[in-house]
Amino acid sequence: MTSAINTKNLFTDIFAGMVVGLISIPISMGYAQIAGLPAVYGLYGSVFPVLVYALITSSHHAVFGVDATPAALAGGFLAEMGVTAFSQEALKLVPVVALFVSAWLIFFYLIKAGRVVRYISAPVMGGFISGIGLTIILMQIPKLFGGGAGYGEIFDLMPHIASQAGSSFHLLSFVLGLLTIILINVSKKINPRFPMSVILLILGAFLTGVLHTDRMGVMILPEVKSGIPLPSLPSLAAAAGHIRETVVISLTIAVVVMAQTLLTANSFAGKYDERIVPDRELLAYGLSNLTGVFFGCPPLNGSVSRTGLGDQYGAKSQLMSVSAVVTMALVLLFGTGILTLLPVPVLTGIVISALMSILDVRMAKMLFKTDKREFGIFMGAFFGVLIFGTIYGVIIGVVLSFADVLIRTISVPRAYLGIIPGQNVFYNMARYRESRPVKNTLIYRFSGNLCFANIDTLESDIEVVVESEKDTEEPIRIIVVDARGVGSIDSVSAERLLKMYRKYSSRGIKFYITEHPGFINDSLRMYGAGELVTKGVVRRTITLALRDAGLHAPYDYSERLDSSILFPDPGKSEGQIRGDSEIDSRRAELEWAFGDSYYDEMKTIASEWMSMIIAENASGETDIMKAESNREFGRVGLFDEDEILKILDGMLDESTELSDNERSKIKTAIENRRSEIAERVRAIRL
Repeated sequence: MTSAINTKNLFTDIFAGMVVGLISIPISMGYAQIAGLPAVYGLYGSVFPVLVYALITSSHHAVFGVDATPAALAGGFLAEMGVTAFSQEALKLVPVVALFVSAWLIFFYLIKAGRVVRYISAPVMGGFISGIGLTIILMQIPKLFGGGAGYGEIFDLMPHIASQAGSSFHLLSFVLGLLTIILINVSKKINPRFPMSVILLILGAFLTGVLHTDRMGVMILPEVKSGIPLPSLPSLAAAAGHIRETVVISLTIAVVVMAQTLLTANSFAGKYDERIVPDRELLAYGLSNLTGVFFGCPPLNGSVSRTGLGDQYGAKSQLMSVSAVVTMALVLLFGTGILTLLPVPVLTGIVISALMSILDVRMAKMLFKTDKREFGIFMGAFFGVLIFGTIYGVIIGVVLSFADVLIRTISVPRAYLGIIPGQNVFYNMARYRESRPVKNTLIYRFSGNLCFANIDTLESDIEVVVESEKDTEEPIRIIVVDARGVGSIDSVSAERLLKMYRKYSSRGIKFYITEHPGFINDSLRMYGAGELVTKGVVRRTITLALRDAGLHAPYDYSERLDSSILFPDPGKSEGQIRGDSEIDSRRAELEWAFGDSYYDEMKTIASEWMSMIIAENASGETDIMKAESNREFGRVGLFDEDEILKILDGMLDESTELSDNERSKIKTAIENRRSEIAERVRAIRL
């Protein structure tokens, strides 16, 4: 806990904790009732268990306590067992369920089950947290207008909202709750750190105490007795009649606690480039729940809403949780009488506002624009939680993540490579529009591990080109597979590569595999495809393969370019630049970096150079170099630079705003730099 505490954020953490502690009062009381316990047990669960969690956790931001999903599962278990909520039997059985939950969580810690979070992708996390957030918002909505909170999934919550609106709608309550949400969100935009939630709590208590809005039908918090109870042992006999059911429900709740809290903690850690220790987190969850058992509490969980609220107020360490614990303890000891002045709609509006901030709309929009597959994963996890609940939401998200990995394994980045006339290096023809195929040659890059799931793709891509060119004047006579992205190979793909070699050899076509790590050759021999090694099919580089086939630089190229064979998404198949000299980067770097927008980037650079040369108020060959070095991108290759100088020359001719002196200065700088480039190119070629 102490690792993130410093004097800089001391006050912020304490203040955020006070806000979280005050907001936890209605949340904890409400969820305790959903679990079938008197409201005061929610407050008990916000003291010592939260302190234990704060002392152990590796998360700087996560808030632990009585929360919606475990409470709903515990309450549903009571109903299934025929136990009346708030009864003495319920007071004995719920802590036993929490005891079993803590045992499961400690077991998960011992077997290091926390590592599962490493395999849950960011879209799954974002969709999961957003789904949980919206679910809890839907649970809370009826309390805005005087109704009772719901629980379950969306198809349970929507009818509940409708029925409560029809039977319990109270206009003044709704106005107070809606105004609370509006004021908090407006305040966030103007000044995110302004304690609008605290101001509204005070205002709400004033409305009750002075204007007596409770007499007008606005619900307030129920009265609770003051003080913190002494710890006591749970009664295991309470579960004697249904031990199997208790084990099953406690395992279910433990999985929910692990998944939801780990994902919440990991999500906020990622936001601040921090790391959590999953197994340490599980120990914290287990011991925190075990502490709650001795105070009769329901199962505890990480709270998405309170974590979001703490983050909103700038909390940077678990000092926030300690501050929240102290706040709650003081309220229990000395301030329970004040609780009855707090209007439920105002408190509910504060909770809903906190939950709105964790709905990751930004990620959803970004994924929708950039990666429809990951957007589908996000929405799958989101709707999985919303429709089927926490457990199934996680399962759906994880399944979609693994499906995405499988799809990416099958659909790896590929490219057909060619040369730019005048150069002897190889480029992705889909990304570099001036590149042309080497005459009678197919150079094909496959950028992924070869296995049974994707070898068909490699075969098909090559066969398409060979077949399309066979009746032309320039049929394919040489096939070179650039396998630099292949990090492993299985027995199926090794066998199929051998068959491809034999098939194309029988048709008079030379077949090569190049650029791959040496251990791939060991794998080929191990899988019975050693013939590819002994017969020289494998070559270290593309140029060595072409030399073996009788081609030497400079390579002849074909002007025929069938665009239908180029892959539709060249941005995911990067161009290849070979060679280390400056001349090898001609016309390549900016196009490689900026793709189709590279010419616009060149115009931007030319415009910036013009402004910098004028501002420097000097002339000479260093003007361009100085202007170039001052850019964020830095220096570019000589031939890129030459192209930019041409653009700058054109801009100079078109500009009507430059003085004769400025025009002369820029012209001199261009001519001097062109001379410098010509000298440099001659030196490199020599």
